[in-house]
Amino acid sequence: MAQPLMPHATASWLVDNTALSFEQIADFCGLHILEIQAIADDTAATKLTGRDPVRAGELTMAEIEKGQADPSHHLAMQKGPEQVRRTKGPRYTPVSKRQDKPDGIAWIIRNHPEVSDGQISKLIGTTRTTIAAIRDRTHWNIANIVPKDPVTLGLCSQRELDGMVAKAAKAAGLEAPTDSRLEGDREALIEELRAQRDAAHRDADAVHDEALSGASGGPGSQAFVDPFRK
Repeated sequence: MAQPLMPHATASWLVDNTALSFEQIADFCGLHILEIQAIADDTAATKLTGRDPVRAGELTMAEIEKGQADPSHHLAMQKGPEQVRRTKGPRYTPVSKRQDKPDGIAWIIRNHPEVSDGQISKLIGTTRTTIAAIRDRTHWNIANIVPKDPVTLGLCSQRELDGMVAKAAKAAGLEAPTDSRLEGDREALIEELRAQRDAAHRDADAVHDEALSGASGGPGSQAFVDPFRK
């Protein structure tokens, strides 16, 4: 399914400007519902500037209104963003991240020894000479190299790393590693968040009804006295 060009910024706009449910926004933006919850609660690591998907041509107001009327409706993207294709040649890495390459290479060598130097070179965008120096511990800065996840460093995406590891494991006759630590947790988290949201709505409705009852002069209520009225 196509996703918005800037999913987090789009999610921030949808949270602030629509009555769509968190599940609908997470499904449309391709994010986890906890990320949407963090954006709504302003607890996200980065303060996001909303991006209007209607103006970007990715969503229509009619589709948003359908989603607001029916919480089970899945938002359909009108037009997906243009896919940027990599050209042939080495991967471009911003200057600010180039100093992190040795740490990412060391992490791959330590955690996935079955990956070849050619695969690492293509993934990280470095030379085989540098990889061999880190592997043999003859690199000029080996004393300061600390293995760090290249995804965390921003040198590649998790999908690219997983694809490379799976391909290397298959070539080596090994079973690709599977991460089952979060199996079953997603549904439980969604149910917990839904229960918390429903409870908050009930509490808000109760406070609202109580305020209306007091304003209308119901039993046990006191008439409102304007302190500024002479």
